[in-house]
Amino acid sequence: MSPLHLPSEQVDVLVVGGGVAGLSAAIASAEHCSTLALLKGSRTKTATDWAQGGMAAVLSEADSVDLHVKDTTAVAAGLAHDDVVAEIVGDGPRVVQRWLEWGGQFDKGDDGKLLLAMEGGHSKERIIHANGDQTGAEIQRLLIARAAAMPRLAVREETFVLDLVTQGDSVRGVIAWSHELGYHVVWAGSTILCTGGIGRVYRESSNPKVATGDGIAMAYRAGATLRGMEFVQFHPTVLYVAGMARFLVSETARGEGGKLVDRTGERFMPDYHPDAELAPRDVVSRAIITQLAKVRDTHVYLDMRHLSTGHLQHRFPVIFRACADFGIDMANELIPVHPAAHYMVGGVASDSTGRTNLVGLYVAGEVGSTGFHGANRMGSNSLLEGAVVGDRAGRDAALCQRKPRMGTDAEPHPARASHAGSLDPNDLDDALRSLMWRMVSIERDGAKLEAAARRLAAWNGIVTQRVLGDPFGWSLVNKLTVSELITQAARARTESRGTHYRRDFIERDDAEWQRDIHIRRESAT
Repeated sequence: MSPLHLPSEQVDVLVVGGGVAGLSAAIASAEHCSTLALLKGSRTKTATDWAQGGMAAVLSEADSVDLHVKDTTAVAAGLAHDDVVAEIVGDGPRVVQRWLEWGGQFDKGDDGKLLLAMEGGHSKERIIHANGDQTGAEIQRLLIARAAAMPRLAVREETFVLDLVTQGDSVRGVIAWSHELGYHVVWAGSTILCTGGIGRVYRESSNPKVATGDGIAMAYRAGATLRGMEFVQFHPTVLYVAGMARFLVSETARGEGGKLVDRTGERFMPDYHPDAELAPRDVVSRAIITQLAKVRDTHVYLDMRHLSTGHLQHRFPVIFRACADFGIDMANELIPVHPAAHYMVGGVASDSTGRTNLVGLYVAGEVGSTGFHGANRMGSNSLLEGAVVGDRAGRDAALCQRKPRMGTDAEPHPARASHAGSLDPNDLDDALRSLMWRMVSIERDGAKLEAAARRLAAWNGIVTQRVLGDPFGWSLVNKLTVSELITQAARARTESRGTHYRRDFIERDDAEWQRDIHIRRESAT
C-alpha cells in the first residue's frame, strides 16, 4: 500500500491518541500551529477516562519535590532516570494549577483546599482526586472542553492508524483508516504517539478494549528504539466474578484501610511486606498469587466493611455502583478480587520531552518510556507523566516548525500481509491472551518464556500469510508483535526486578542488570 497513491491531507502536528497525554500534547501544539488528533475510538474510550485513582503532585507544605522523587525512584527498583524523575515531578504542581485555572473540579475540603490522599509507595499524602473515584473522567472532561476551544485543533474519532510513514530515519506521517474516509495518509511535520498501553494482550486486564499496543508495534516496525518491554505492571485488585467483565477496584480503596483476606478470613499481606496492603503493586500482586496457591482458590477478597455505606458511596461512587451491579454490597460483604494486567511500564524510548530516535516522532504517556518509572510505576504517577510529557512534546513539536512534506521515497511499515487465507482472528486472540497470562505474566521462568516465544513466532508466521482488513485484525497483529517483544525482553533479563519476576532468578542482580534493555527490530542490547 503506497502512501503516494492514497488520498491525503497535511497538518503541522499530528497526535495519535486522545487520553491525558494525547489531549495535553494536542492542546499545547495547537497554541502555535495546525494540529490534528486521531482517536481510535471515541473521546471517552480512553484509559484516562477509566482511571479511578488520582494524580500525584507536590501540593502541600508537608511534602516536597525531593520526597516525591525519592519515593518514585525507590519503587522504580534501580532503573529510574533520576534527571527525568526530577523534571517530571517538578512540573506536577504547574499542571494542577493549569487545570484548576481551566475549571478542573477536584475534591476539596471545607477549607477550600485540595484533598490529598495516600497511596502505596508514597511517603506523603499527595494524590488529588475528583468525585471520589472518577479522577480520570474529570481530567478527560476538562481536556476535551479545552481542546474544543482551540481553533487550530481538530479531533477526529473512530480512526484507526495502521502505520507510520517514514523517509529514511524521519517520520513523515501515518496511514490511517476510517469508515468515512477509507484508507488515507496524513502527512505531518511532527507525529506524537499517545496510543496508551498493551493490557489487552492478557486474558485478565483492567484496560479498555482499545489498549492493544498499536503505538509500540508501529513505532517498532518503523525503527524506533524500545526500552523496558519486560516491565508490565499488574494491578492487584480487579473485581473478579466468573463470567463477568473485570472491573478495577482502585488502590485508593486500600489507602482508605481496605484489607486483603483469603477464603479462610486470614489477612495475609503483613506476612509478605511491612507496608502490607500499601506495598508496591508488584509485591501485592505476587503475594496474592502465592496466597491463592496456598489456599487453592481462584481469588482473594478485599474487606471494606470498616467503612459505612454513606462513606463508601461518597468516596467510591463508581466502585460502589459496580459492586452493586455484581450483587455485592461492599459495606457488608467481602469483594472478590484478583490481579490483572494494568500498565505498560516500558515502551518506546524517549527523553523527557517525548523525542525518540526517529526524527519527527514523539511519544507521550503509556506508549513511551522516559525512564520515569524505571522497573516499576508508583501509583498515580502515570497521569502526572502523561500530562507533563504530553504538554512538553506538543510544545516542542510545534516550535520545531518542521513542515509536512510528501516524500517521493516515503514508505509505510504495514501490519498487513501479501495474500489472503482462512483465519479465525477471534479464536487466535483468545489463545494469545490466554498464553500471555499463563506464561508471561506476574511470575515467569525460562522454560515457559521459551515455549511462549516459540508459540508466538508460529502464530506470527501464520498471520503474516493473511491479509487482515479491519481494525480488529490490525489490532491482533499489533498484539502479537507486542507480545513477542515483551517475551523477548523477559527472556533476556535473567534476574527479578520491579514488575519483572523470574522464579528461576529470584534475586535482583545489580552487578549485571542495573541497566535498561533496548530493542530495535531484531536486536536487543
